[in-house]
Amino acid sequence: MTEINDDYKKAGFSGQLEFGSSPALVIVDVCRAYVDEECPLYAGPTAKTALENNVKLRDAAHELGIPVIFTAVEYHPSGVDGGLFFKKVPALRHFVKGHPMAEFLPELTPVDSDILVTKQYPSAFAGTSLAAMLTALGVDTVMITGYSTSGCVRASTLDALQTGFVPFVIEDACADRAEGPHKSNIFDLQAKYAEIVDTDEAISLMKRAIQGK
Repeated sequence: MTEINDDYKKAGFSGQLEFGSSPALVIVDVCRAYVDEECPLYAGPTAKTALENNVKLRDAAHELGIPVIFTAVEYHPSGVDGGLFFKKVPALRHFVKGHPMAEFLPELTPVDSDILVTKQYPSAFAGTSLAAMLTALGVDTVMITGYSTSGCVRASTLDALQTGFVPFVIEDACADRAEGPHKSNIFDLQAKYAEIVDTDEAISLMKRAIQGK
């Protein structure tokens, strides 16, 4: 891994993005489907640890007055609003409106002060008003968590960067169905598109941003 890191740095993949003064926490698709071992979308053995870390992050954001945005996937029973994505991944039927696997977890459910973004595609920004809401809130940095690292977390991170928000991915608050995709995507995101931190670092950065105002 050291050799790969050195190679990337020599090639110019060594820039660093600065954490801003007005962050928001974006919790991507943390629902029952990814933590239930009986569901084909189960996000692997680290899913429950990631859930616990999301609870810590949500609680810290609430305490500090930082906006919390939840995303949820929801489809018409026909799947027509999911287009080719729904066709490519038949397991997305678990997100048809009313399916129990699409439910939030008791310990991590949006409250009235949170923002809920409903989506049909991997990115939290694709076809939603998320970018406009973040801009209206004056947000400059998005802390991204959730499931899965190689899918909706990655897609949301790229779109955050491309729409002008500094993305910080919280690695131990994300999970994937296998370690390989998780690790490789975290490496690639760090190299090209985002900064990678853990839960404790993210909470420290949130506190520092608020104290600096």
